[in-house]
Amino acid sequence: MSVISNSLSTNKSVSSTIDNNYDLPEMKYLRPSDSNSRDNIADSKIANEWAAKKLVWIPDEQEGFIYGQIRQEQNDGQLIVDLENGKRISIHKDDTQRVNPPKFNKVEDMSELTCLNDASVLFNLKERYYSGLIYTYSGLFCVVVNPYKRLPIYSENIIEMYKGKKREQMPPHIFAIAGDAYRSMLQHREDQSILCTGESGAGKTENTKKVIQYLAYIAAAPKSSQRSSGSTTSQYQQYGTKINDISGELEEQLLQANPILEAFGNAKTVKNDNSSRFGKFIRINFDTSGFIAGASIETYLLEKSRTIRQAKNERTFHIFYQFLRSANTKMIADYLLEDFSRYRYLTNGNLTISGINDSEEFQHTIKAMQIMTISNDELNAIFRTISAVLQMGNMEFKQERDTDQATLPDNTIAQKICHLLGISVTDFVRSFLKPKLNVGRDFVTKAQTKVQVDFAVEAISKAIYERMFKWIVTRINKSLDRTKRQGSSFIGILDIAGFEIFQLNSFEQLCINYTNEKLQQLFNHTMFILEQEEYRRENIDWAFIDFGLDLQPTIDLIEKPMGILSLLDEQCWFPKATDRTYLEKLINTHAQHPKFGKPNYKAPSDFSIMHYAGKVDYSTDQWLMKNMDPLNDNVVALLQTSNDTFTREIWKDAEIVGLAVTDQNDTTSNLKSNIKKGMFRTVGQLYKEQLTKLINTLRNTNPNFVRCILPNQEKKPGVIYSPLVLDQLRCNGVLEGIRICRNGFPNRILFQEFRQRYEILCPNAIPKEFMDAKAAVKKMIQELELDENLYRIGLTKIFFRSGVLGHLEEERDFKLTDIMTQFQALCRGVLARKNYQRRIQQLNAVRVLQRNGRALMKIRNWKWWRLFTKIKPLLHVTRQEEDLKQKQEEIDRLKTEVESRTTQIKEMEQKLQLFQQERSVLNERLTHLNDVFVESDDNLRRIQTRKDELENLLQDTEQRLQEATDQLNRSNKEQIQYDQQLRVTREHLEEEEQSRHKLQNERIQSEGKIKNLEDIVATLQNDLAKVQKEHDVLYDKFQNTVTQLQNEEEKLKNLLRIKTKLESQCNDLEERLKRETE
Repeated sequence: MSVISNSLSTNKSVSSTIDNNYDLPEMKYLRPSDSNSRDNIADSKIANEWAAKKLVWIPDEQEGFIYGQIRQEQNDGQLIVDLENGKRISIHKDDTQRVNPPKFNKVEDMSELTCLNDASVLFNLKERYYSGLIYTYSGLFCVVVNPYKRLPIYSENIIEMYKGKKREQMPPHIFAIAGDAYRSMLQHREDQSILCTGESGAGKTENTKKVIQYLAYIAAAPKSSQRSSGSTTSQYQQYGTKINDISGELEEQLLQANPILEAFGNAKTVKNDNSSRFGKFIRINFDTSGFIAGASIETYLLEKSRTIRQAKNERTFHIFYQFLRSANTKMIADYLLEDFSRYRYLTNGNLTISGINDSEEFQHTIKAMQIMTISNDELNAIFRTISAVLQMGNMEFKQERDTDQATLPDNTIAQKICHLLGISVTDFVRSFLKPKLNVGRDFVTKAQTKVQVDFAVEAISKAIYERMFKWIVTRINKSLDRTKRQGSSFIGILDIAGFEIFQLNSFEQLCINYTNEKLQQLFNHTMFILEQEEYRRENIDWAFIDFGLDLQPTIDLIEKPMGILSLLDEQCWFPKATDRTYLEKLINTHAQHPKFGKPNYKAPSDFSIMHYAGKVDYSTDQWLMKNMDPLNDNVVALLQTSNDTFTREIWKDAEIVGLAVTDQNDTTSNLKSNIKKGMFRTVGQLYKEQLTKLINTLRNTNPNFVRCILPNQEKKPGVIYSPLVLDQLRCNGVLEGIRICRNGFPNRILFQEFRQRYEILCPNAIPKEFMDAKAAVKKMIQELELDENLYRIGLTKIFFRSGVLGHLEEERDFKLTDIMTQFQALCRGVLARKNYQRRIQQLNAVRVLQRNGRALMKIRNWKWWRLFTKIKPLLHVTRQEEDLKQKQEEIDRLKTEVESRTTQIKEMEQKLQLFQQERSVLNERLTHLNDVFVESDDNLRRIQTRKDELENLLQDTEQRLQEATDQLNRSNKEQIQYDQQLRVTREHLEEEEQSRHKLQNERIQSEGKIKNLEDIVATLQNDLAKVQKEHDVLYDKFQNTVTQLQNEEEKLKNLLRIKTKLESQCNDLEERLKRETE
């Protein structure tokens, strides 16, 4: 039986599955209506007409590639081509690319393209995009182009279409990727991850939400497992949100986590109206039955600087605008709100987003937070904190004359802030203006300038918002954590800020691009290195291919010892270090690195890095400050003792690491001298450790990649800028991924699993006696009649080309369908036979009844029969008296037993009440113990994290100590050499001193001669300048002559080439003429 020969029937089954859903209007956005007519296009006549056109792709600056028709092919490889715009050009054939036959237009999987090249992939994506088809498979991963508009392809009807279907059975969709990951997790019990990567604005966040939507729908637990979400009424109904019977079901809460995080962590940028300004890894746990058992969210590097300052045409986080635009009279009074224009932290004022209603979004945010069981008190605290952050930007400090002391003339704003945060106004203002410093065992106050105070206020504002954001994430995780439903496997969904290239890039962009560099390296390593290494381990026939996509040099430049982050950390420890000294150290260390660039002296940037997505220029302004992230200890301590429970909660684990001062020249010095407890950890260190942990987690999963493509920079729907898309395809490794999928063996399975799963396709191929798994697989392959080019047999696994295992799976489904059909027929036969026997018995019983009925009709008027029917009841009278006596005794016994049981029930009810009281007490104790356990677990986790941080710091310190020791040894050796040189130099100096006296006399004599010579030299210099001018004129003439000579030589070569060609043609004509005359 040939599997490949049966692929046509498989395709018919697949197409029939799709055809059943073509009546849905949404299908036009998933598969074009003319897709079923591709075979008609492949008609031989049409194919011949297309082949006769000799079409090729010609590079074009605007369109990437355009059609060209070959008119003439020359011997030197040059082609004369007519372009689709009417122009005719000459181009070398190596600079063109082949065009695929028309039947491959809008192909769903680009690994099927006959001619795989940049132009064909770009053309296919563009054609599908213009037809509203944004998803396209590229071998093992999926490419999605941002449509910049809403498409009706994410409804429950579409989810039902994809539910339980294999990838080959449905058009490309993010649901298919999520379904494959879910199915692989259940079948192989292997953790999965779905990584949506791409540039900023490419659609990563939206696709992440669709993955969660699909998993929450298909893996929802039975309704009986839902739990109440507590109170369902809220004071926020006054804002237009009606919360009635809100479900606290886990799946619903999982879906509502995203709107909350987007409100507090997303913002409008010039590239994206809903840009994620933080990274998140959503881990969804599943139980052994495949139901969602819980979830958790980890966040990375919130761009908290956006809280206080935004670039032109950008906004701060969405929640600020939602909150202010939804404010009514009561909210304004409760939270001390003001107009947009009054807040200095809202740099661009009341900036709106086209198509977005912030008031409606605020209602959605409130509803989502209530579904997450966040109480009204917690909501109030959150909004008080937001208002306080906005108010902090309005404090106006003044600089006193002739002193270093700043003042706050009007403390009205400070009173509002302190009212919202529950702290003392006097202590709050004093902490900024005259903070206390720990000097030895004493405390002294230090005057602060206006610049220092302004910086300290901004630092505290950013820290308050960041800690509130982390509290919200922790609170969401608490709601999503279901300890009663332990998960056996998980699917992780990563949504990280996309690669960013602005005109001026800072420390935040370095961290974001560093993350994307690591993720791209993970993709390259998984797709190209690990894949080929497994081929080598399994000893299959394969020639290693180097795709040239190793990003490790760039990653090492950033993260290795003496790298960009390491040098930044090092500079943070030097008292006199500044951004300029850091830059000088950076350039001196990495000037020769191939991925490091020094900018043009006119450029505003300080250095550049050649990332996988292109060259990025960075400015080191404020890098030391951002890396240290210092805070005013006095204010931190004040917030930790606030009267407001929420404020104390978000600051409870803050460590006081030193007073933050804002003069850039002495910040590091003050920070180092005032470390009080714990070891100082920089932002770069913490983020690098977080990222390393994330990458290790992803490496332990089976990754599923979704490559998001940005079609244009203007956020316009239906517009593709080809060079931009082409650049993303090249740097993301899309073409290389397709090539290794086509040339390699992406599907593999262990011998034993293959035998167990597919032995049903060839039941007679394997003998009943024992046979080795590898030998059994070979027997099965022979029976299945697979082409040798479609598989490779390794040491422990069998490898297949793309699509072969899918065909085997389809054949297995068909076989199982046949078996089940036969089984059902057999069962129906057994049931029919049983039903027949029952009907026969019923027929016999009817006949017996009929016979007895006829006999009764005959004897009912017989006198003896009447006498018999009257006497028969009298025969039982005596027996009835005995029965009554027995029944009475039975009644008495049962009464006694009922009384006894009643007494026992009362006793049991009393005991039950006692047990219920004890259970209530135990439940209270258990709740308390659970809270203690959770708190202890959090403390343990923090201690473990702290331990890991200290161990890493110790390791770094030991490494630096070793480097310093080596440097010291080298310095000692150099010192000895210098001492020896110094002795020799002193001896020479004494000799020189003696000769100096002699030379002094000679100098006096020589000065007269020198004066005469200077006059002569001046005259010669004037003559030389004239000669130099003449030389420049002659040199320009010479250059022109050389250029003309080269042009003439080129013309001569062309004429000689033409002459040779004509002579050859003449010789051919002469020979032909001779042959004809003969």
